[in-house]
Amino acid sequence: MRDVMGVININIRDDVLDELTFSRCISSVHFGGHYRLIDFILSSMVNSGIQHAAVFTLQKYRSLVDHLGTGKEWDLNLNSKDEGLSVLHPNLFHSLKYFQGDLQNFYSNMDFFKRSRQKNVLIAGSNMVCNLDFRELVDFHRRSKADITFLYRENDPLLDVSLWRRRLVIGEDGRILSLEPSEKGVDSKQVLLEIFVMSKTLLIDLVENCVINGTGDLLHDGIIKNSNSLKLFAFPAKGYLGVINSPALYYKHSMNLLNPSIRKELFSQPGLIYTKDKDLPPTKYMRSAEVTGSLLASGCSIEGRVENSILFRETRVEKGAYIKDSIILPKCQIAEGAQIEHAIIGKGVSISMRKEIKGRKDNLSVIADRTIM
Repeated sequence: MRDVMGVININIRDDVLDELTFSRCISSVHFGGHYRLIDFILSSMVNSGIQHAAVFTLQKYRSLVDHLGTGKEWDLNLNSKDEGLSVLHPNLFHSLKYFQGDLQNFYSNMDFFKRSRQKNVLIAGSNMVCNLDFRELVDFHRRSKADITFLYRENDPLLDVSLWRRRLVIGEDGRILSLEPSEKGVDSKQVLLEIFVMSKTLLIDLVENCVINGTGDLLHDGIIKNSNSLKLFAFPAKGYLGVINSPALYYKHSMNLLNPSIRKELFSQPGLIYTKDKDLPPTKYMRSAEVTGSLLASGCSIEGRVENSILFRETRVEKGAYIKDSIILPKCQIAEGAQIEHAIIGKGVSISMRKEIKGRKDNLSVIADRTIM
């Protein structure tokens, strides 16, 4: 896999997560008590043997850059100029003026791709929670002599509720016979994932053709519109996988982690998920604390009651406070007597005494970072 470069692409608008991305890009949204969304794809690439990963940025990327650092947590702080972690910024002055979609990322960094020694690129979005082994995908791509090979899922109800999806019709040899939006009525249970591999030469050609034609999205304009002239193949993805493109899906996949079997599958099979270590002390449980069916990160202080919830690091829950079916992001202060139910509470939020925040399972209450209530 040393001849494969991993590319984590910004291919979704930050605003689909509403208050969760007021101050950060979707790649750096917190997940699972201790992680960020980007950790899952990046860890999957590293565990698959990829030694050079490029991460695109676009807007609100300060927290993402801080989280990635030198890449040492993913063993990507290598000394070779052809390996390690590269964070790529688009030339906004030139790109955004003329192009839309993710083309601005690729076109702004064409020189980076042309100079790299890797012959192939594996491109993935940054808004998926998964634990994937890409080696089988790359091996299948080479054996089939495909131009582009996609990952896909079949009969996956977790993807059926996604905002964007395309149905596939796949031949016995794995070749894609039909690729259409699901609203067009394609009778198939096979769903395209925005994870695909191709040669670096083909990537450069597709990007340059998009520039010539004045289009701006690599997947839709560069690949799908040219599907008749390209050999497109598909390979099934294995294991737990969730696409996070709405607060409801963020909540759903987060709460799924309270199931021990899902948690084990996502975080340890086929490899571990790595993240930036905050090096905090264990959570402190006072005599009055009552915690059931929940996940609590390090550095918390609990005096109140927590039920069926996920609490991130350095959150304080005072005596008499009650949290149920909720997600509390880092460094929150939940004062005495406060009640929170079916809610997502942003980073650094302060909830005052006896304040009630109650949403519903089908209508969550989402509080933006650093709000005082």
